[in-house]
Amino acid sequence: MPRLNRATLHLHLFLIACVLAFAGNVEAIQTSGKLDKVRTAFQEGKFDQALELVEPLIQAGEHLRECRRLKMLSLVRLGKIDEGVDEYDRLSRELGHGDEGILRELAIHSILPRRTDMREQMRGAAYTALKEIPSDEVVPYSEDGLSDGSGMIRALVAEGLGKFSRGIHSQHFRGALKDPAGLVRVTVLKGLGRSGEKANIPLITPLLKDEQAIVQVAAAGALFMLGETQHWERIQQATKVQEGYERGTALRMLGELGDSRALPILKQGVLDRQPSIRAAAAASLGSLSLPAAVPVLIPLLADPVPAVRSVAGVMLGKLKSDRAIRALTRTLHDRNDGVRAAAIAGLLKLNSPFQVVSGTVQELMGNTNPGLRSSVAKALGNGRGRDVVNILTLMLNDPIPKPRITAARSLGRVGGREVLPVLKRTLRDSDAAVKTTAAGAIARILTQSPKLKNK
Repeated sequence: MPRLNRATLHLHLFLIACVLAFAGNVEAIQTSGKLDKVRTAFQEGKFDQALELVEPLIQAGEHLRECRRLKMLSLVRLGKIDEGVDEYDRLSRELGHGDEGILRELAIHSILPRRTDMREQMRGAAYTALKEIPSDEVVPYSEDGLSDGSGMIRALVAEGLGKFSRGIHSQHFRGALKDPAGLVRVTVLKGLGRSGEKANIPLITPLLKDEQAIVQVAAAGALFMLGETQHWERIQQATKVQEGYERGTALRMLGELGDSRALPILKQGVLDRQPSIRAAAAASLGSLSLPAAVPVLIPLLADPVPAVRSVAGVMLGKLKSDRAIRALTRTLHDRNDGVRAAAIAGLLKLNSPFQVVSGTVQELMGNTNPGLRSSVAKALGNGRGRDVVNILTLMLNDPIPKPRITAARSLGRVGGREVLPVLKRTLRDSDAAVKTTAAGAIARILTQSPKLKNK
């Protein structure tokens, strides 16, 4: 065999390298094409197909981060939350650390299948969880709820959409001004009014003649918020009618408007014979945030109806006052446990030391009524600090789902990254509503402070 000269040898080596490089490029292109097919299947909602396509890529060790992400998201979109969490844990081990961006995606996407659950409670849990996430990103996911068969769900969704600029400008949201349920129309009107955008006035004005009086009142209030102050008279008039539902709506609207002229009207409202009217007036007094509301609310802590006392307790927490603190501290000994829970909420909102309420918290946590334990968890959502977080973490072990749901939601409000591990474990809870709420709490924390370091 003839010996190759140096130039020929170099040429052969070059050609071999080109062939190998070409083969590698072809393989990379083929892999990229397969991954694109997985992405397409996922985006089209063909989650079973996405799982089938992605598994060979994972077995081959190709694009592991993206492939495990797509597998995880496909699993949770199929309602297989535990398996999705397993996939996230595998990815974390392969990366050598957690990936908060992917964890946030896991949380949000695990909520979405529950929106179409046959049970109204589960759909409510899903849309409540989305409502807890402070991001325009959830608007498209929430909009579907405006076509839900339940008016209560549609009102819940409208309330959530009304918190976001993108939601306010959503055609689905604005279209809900024609919703058959008056409560939904009222909720949309409040959102449009709070927007501060005068361009919404033509949308709102026709509802001054709505067939339901409560919608007329809400329209007048929304227009007042947008500078159409002549509509004050319509709201004031509604506070004097005999029909309790319209009167209550008008009194609650006064709290939204933040006008000091409401104070004497609300003072009359807390003297009304109907407990629901007294409670509505109390709620608005707290929303007004006027120091003069404190001496009006404190007597309501002695109201014969526990529900009225509870509203007064929570609302006093919004008013920075030493008198309020003293009155709520006494209310920790109220004869009704629900009122005591409300006093906890008020005191924590006023930044009272946890030691002030700790004894009452421990006592109520041992109550056999799961609704009351849930009220305690909700009250703790007004606090802050390690003591509050520790108690809420403990309440995630409650034998009944309702307190666990409330504890998870409160942890999302008061906790930081230090609670993410326990919330991630709660994604494996035996109850679907608890899982969904924990997912909302995780997404809320990671959305609020994306650059916050572990404590």
